[in-house]
Order: sequence, then structure tokens, then C-alpha cells
Amino acid sequence: MAALIAVSQENTMNQANEHLLNSVYTNGQGSTSFSEELHDDVVDFLEKEVGSDLKSLKNVGDLLEKLREENGVLEEQVLTVSSSMPPKVSAALSAAEEARCSLEDLLQREQLIANKLHQDLQGAQPWMDNLGHTRNQVNTIERHVKYLRCLQYIEELSASVQQCLMTSSVWEAIRAVDSMAALECELSQSTCSNLRDFLQETLRFWHKIIKGRLTSDFEKILTQLHWPIISPPTQSLTPSANCQEVNSQLELLVTQLLALQTTDDLISHMALASCEGPPSTQLLSSDTPPSQASPLCLPIQIMLLPLSRRFKYHFYGSRQTNTLSKPEWYLTQVLMWMGNSSTFMEEKIQPILDRAGRNINGRVELCRGLLSLVQEKVASDASRLLYDDVLFCHLVEEVLQFEKELRSNQSFPAVLPGLLHLLLEDAILQKWLTVEKKMAVEKMDAMLSAEGAWSSQYKDISDMDELKAPDCAETFMTLLQVITERYRALPSPSAQLKFLGLQRELVDDFRIRLTQVMKEESRCPLGVRYCAILNAVNYISTILGDWGDNVFFLQLQQAAVSLSEEMALGGMDMMEMGRLASLEGCLFDGLLALLDRLKGDMLGRLLEWTMREITEKAKPYCQDRWLSLPSQHDQSTMSLSTSACPMMLCVRDRLLNLQQVLSLSLFQLAWQGLAERLDNLLYQDVILSNHFSDGGAAQLQFDMTRNLFPLFGHYCKRPENFFKHVKEACIILCLNVGSAILLRTLLKESEEETRDWASAGDPPPKSALNELGIYCLASCDVLILLNLRASWPGQ
Repeated sequence: MAALIAVSQENTMNQANEHLLNSVYTNGQGSTSFSEELHDDVVDFLEKEVGSDLKSLKNVGDLLEKLREENGVLEEQVLTVSSSMPPKVSAALSAAEEARCSLEDLLQREQLIANKLHQDLQGAQPWMDNLGHTRNQVNTIERHVKYLRCLQYIEELSASVQQCLMTSSVWEAIRAVDSMAALECELSQSTCSNLRDFLQETLRFWHKIIKGRLTSDFEKILTQLHWPIISPPTQSLTPSANCQEVNSQLELLVTQLLALQTTDDLISHMALASCEGPPSTQLLSSDTPPSQASPLCLPIQIMLLPLSRRFKYHFYGSRQTNTLSKPEWYLTQVLMWMGNSSTFMEEKIQPILDRAGRNINGRVELCRGLLSLVQEKVASDASRLLYDDVLFCHLVEEVLQFEKELRSNQSFPAVLPGLLHLLLEDAILQKWLTVEKKMAVEKMDAMLSAEGAWSSQYKDISDMDELKAPDCAETFMTLLQVITERYRALPSPSAQLKFLGLQRELVDDFRIRLTQVMKEESRCPLGVRYCAILNAVNYISTILGDWGDNVFFLQLQQAAVSLSEEMALGGMDMMEMGRLASLEGCLFDGLLALLDRLKGDMLGRLLEWTMREITEKAKPYCQDRWLSLPSQHDQSTMSLSTSACPMMLCVRDRLLNLQQVLSLSLFQLAWQGLAERLDNLLYQDVILSNHFSDGGAAQLQFDMTRNLFPLFGHYCKRPENFFKHVKEACIILCLNVGSAILLRTLLKESEEETRDWASAGDPPPKSALNELGIYCLASCDVLILLNLRASWPGQ
């Protein structure tokens, strides 16, 4: 019975829950997107409100009633909102409808206006066509009128020039021609080719007539003034008669020619533009660089005509003066013309140019004109001499000499090119470099095989023979200096660097040749030739070091950095280029390193050979009986040990010999190196290899301080500083007995207590040694020397 009641209650509970779920789902219809979430929410809600407790089923009815009430409230709210919205929506819809109607009305009006406008345009099109045609006709007529006016203006100017020339009104004729030139500039962009051709022909015609008349008059005046001046003037340039009249005519003609300059320049430009050759009076060469291609002023052009005729008469064609082997003939002739004409230009022409307000130097302009003649001639000759080394070298030498005299004697401005730019053409420059190297190698062969190659030409003059450079080394450096002087004036840094590369190559070649000769002489390093080779290496190294600080080579160094000419400098790497850029090195660092290495090897071999001889002479001295020598008190006077005499004589002779055959700087290195080696020999083979009595120690100190050290005293003030081991060893060996005992005790205690002394700043043993004058020897070495003393108490 109880079971049936429980089942009945459970069925009732399930029916209530199902009814509740159906009610909830009914209220939520239409929201399918939230079905899963809603299902979960309902389940959670039932679990919370009902749960699994059967007693709570009595609350299901209340819960259902509560939900129905809430549902009713929500429906009322929705109905209330819905009833208030339609008036606003209606108003919005009405406004939208009115806007739509207004827009349609506007579109209709726009269409009507567009149609009317199209009709009006179609109606006006014939009028527009007629108007355009009429406007084109007006423009054509206007162009024709302008064309005719321009043509009329040209004819008026032409007639004016003719009238002026008939009445000898030259200035008015020049002004009319200038007006034609101005008109030509204005019409430069015009497409009226016939009009421009007519204008140009008219301009050329009248310019030629005016220029011809002025040229004729100017030449007559120049003739009266004895121009051209071929030989040096021997009297005043001023004519004896009608001086004032001639000067006035000269100034008038020069001024008129200057006024005609603008037209002349324009006609020259037109001739170049039309691929015609420039006028013959321009005297411009195709080899002239742009910086010199500006035309000469007309008076100078006319003054150059007789000189140009003379130059071409003598130095062109089949004349005997036109020979490839004598370029100095025409170069010298032109320099003479420049010098002879300078006074005339400064006294007669330059004042006129200044009064005319022209910034023109008459003398420089005349030099430019004469230089153009030479440029054309040199360019022609140089191309013909590329296969003749001797004549080519002669031409280069003469060109360099001409350039030097042009800049110095004639004061030709450095900003204007002379002849050197002609030598920078690829073929000519390469030929120059090739010939320079060929002749330098030939001269090196000759100078090394000459009879006096290894003797100094200043050997009999002591004040001039500090470097003791052999003749071959001096000749070689003179050769390099001559090459430098030849390419120094070149206007191209890249070309200068190519010559510098050639010099570096020649120096390395000469170094190799010296090395080969040195190897042949290495069997006798004390010989004169071996020392001469060493002097040659030192001399070349010294000169190259001085060149590295020279302003010219410093400028080349900066040019090499800016141009990155690795090929010209023998393939320098980036590190070397960086050192050059920071001026830490010089252009010859690589060569200097090789030369210094060779010098060091040769000097070392020389000193080794010398020490062999000294060591042989020192053997009796090393084997002397130092332990049995009597005390100093037992001798009346002390003298040099008999066994030391051969060694001392050998040292003296070798020092004197080295001083005679080596340069001063090399001898300084030699005697210092010899002193270092001799110090080591005496310390090792004499001092450390023997025991010394008081007399032996005193004798050793006497031999060193009174005999050996003074041999080196001729070359320095304190020679003992170069024998530190021997000097300090003598100090230790000659200490009195008490000081020696105290020093030995101190040093032995210091060995046992090294750690304590190390923590106490300046160790007492070192201080004690310094007080005795011992700075080079270590404590252990001093102990060894103390043990070599034979005179200890109790022994």
C-alpha cells in the first residue's frame, strides 16, 4: 500500500514537472536560437525550485501561478509600448515620402534642363565652328603680320647698317648688328626656319663686312706700331710721328672690336651648332680643354693672325724647321713671342681694355692664343712619336720645360691649362709610364755595374758624408727625384698616383738587386762593399721617410684615399687605406718595412761576424786565473790585464773601422749592438765562469772601467750604461766583506720569506740593491755573484 502511494506521488510529480516545462516552452516560442541555453536554464531553475524532494511538489501550483502572473505583466508592457510607437513611425514615413516626391521632382527638372541645354548647344555649334574658323584666320593673319613686321625690321636694320657704313658711322652699324643678334636670340625657339636662316645670313653678311673693315684698319694701326714684335724691342714702342693720332685710332678700333664681340661669339656658336668649323681666326684646337675653349676677344684674335701665319709657315709642311726631333724650336719660339709682346700688351692694349670696362688681361689672352697653336702642334707630334721612345721622351721633356717656363717666366695663371693635359690622354700617358720604367731599369743596371758604384763621392768631405751613401744609391734616389719633378705638375691626381706606383715598383726592384749583391758579399760582412750596401739601404730608407712627410706626398696620400687608387698603390688593403686616411702611416710604409728588415738582417750579420773575432781574442781573458791574482794593496800600480790586450785592441780596431765605413745613424746602432753583445760575453764567459779573489775582482773592475768603457766613451757620455751586467757584477764582486755578508744574509732571508716581502710594498732586498747601484741584476743573480767571491771569513 505504501509502495503504491509512493508510485502515485512520483507520477504526480513527473506530470507537474512536465506541465511546468510545457508552460515555460510555450512562453518562449519563436526563440529557436536560444533553445539549448533555455533548456539548460529551465533545468537549473527546476532543480533549484523543486529539486528531488517529493514534499516540494505542493509548491508546483504556486510556482506555475507566479510564472503566469509574470507573463501577464510582460504582455501588458509589450502592448503598452506597441500602442505608443505607431504615431512616431507614421511621422517618419510621411517625411520620407515627402523627400522622395521632392527628389523625383528635382530629377525631372534636371532632365528637362539637360535636354534644353543639349538643344541649345546643338543650335550654337554652327556659330562656334564659324567663330573658331574666324579665330584661326585671325591668328594666321596675325602671325603673318608679325612675320612681315619681323622681316621688315630685319630689312630696316640691314638698310640702316648699309647707310651707316656708307657714312662711316661704325658705332651705329655695330648697334644695328647687335639688334640683329638680339633678335636672333629671341627667335632661337621659333619654328620659322626660313626667317631664322634669312636673319642669320643677314647677320653674318654685315658682321663679316664690319669685322673686315675694322680688321683692316686695326692691322694698319698695328703695322704702324711695329706689330708683331718678333725680336726683343730695342727702343720705345711709341712712334716718333703722329703719336697721339695713332693712339686714338688704336683705342677707337679696339673699343669697336670689343663692341662687336657679342655678335662674333653668337656667330661662332651658330657655326658650331650647325656642325660647321669655327672661324679660322678663333685659333681653337680640338685638344683644348673646356676650361680654355672660351673665345678670345676680337682684338687679340686679329693680333694673333700674323703670328699664326709665321708659326704655320715655319713649323708645318716641308720646312726644315718642321722636324719631330726638335720640338724645342717651336716651343722656344712661342715663349719668345710671349716675352717680346708682353711690354706692348701692357703699355698699349691693357689700358684700353681697362678703360672699356672689360675684365680681360691682354697679355694672358695673347698667351692663350699662342698656346692654342702649340697645343695643336704638340698633339699632332705626340701621336706620331708613340713608337719612337727617344723622340717621345725628348718631346715630354720639352713640354715639361715649356710648362715650367710658361708658369714662372710668363706668369700664366694656374687655373688655365697649358700643355700638360695633352700628356694625360690614355695612349700618351701609358707610353710615358712604359718609357719611364724602361729607362729607369736601364739606368739601374748601369749604375750598379759602374766602377765606382759602391764608393761615396763625398768620402773626402767629412761634413757632407754623414750618410756615406754609395754613388749607386745617390744616383738611384736622384732618378726617383727627377721622376717626381716630372709628374709633380700634372693636373690629374690619378695620373700622379700612377707615377707614384711606378716609383714604388722601382724602389722594390732596387731593393731586390741590393739583396742579391749583399748575398754575394755576405761571406765578408766587414768588407767595404757589404758596408756600402748597408749604407745604401739606410740612405734609401731615410730619404723615403723624409718623403713621407713631404707636403706633395701628403697631398697624394689624401688623393689616394679619396680616389681609392689601390691598383696605383700596389693593391693596398682596407687597413692600410685606413692608416693613410688617419695620417698614421705614409705612402712608403710597406717599402720602409722591407728596407728596415733588410737593414736589420745585414747589421745583425755584421755584428755577429765582429763578435766572432772578438770572442776568439777574448778566450785568454776568459781563462785568466782570477782567483790567484794578488790583492790591490800588494800592487803599486794597476795596469790592464795582459790577456785582455788582444780583445781590447780588436774592439778598438773594429769600432774605428765601423765608424769609417758606416753612416752616422748606422754606426750608432752598430756600436750599441756591439756593446750589448760584448756585455753579455763578458758576463757569461768571464764573470759567471770564474771565481774571484779581492785582487781578481779589482783587476776586472779596472779592466772594465778604465779600459773597456773608455773605448765606447768616444761615442757617448756614459758608456757604462751599455754594460749594465758587467758594471753591476763588478760592484757586487768589489764590495767589502762586511757589506757582502749583510747583503748575502738579506738575500737569503728574502728567499725564505718571499710571501711576506711580497705583501709589504717595496721589498727591502730591492731597496738595498738599488742603494748599491744594482738595477739590472735580479736577487738570485746577485746571490750567484756573491758566491763567486773567494774572500769570505773562515774560508
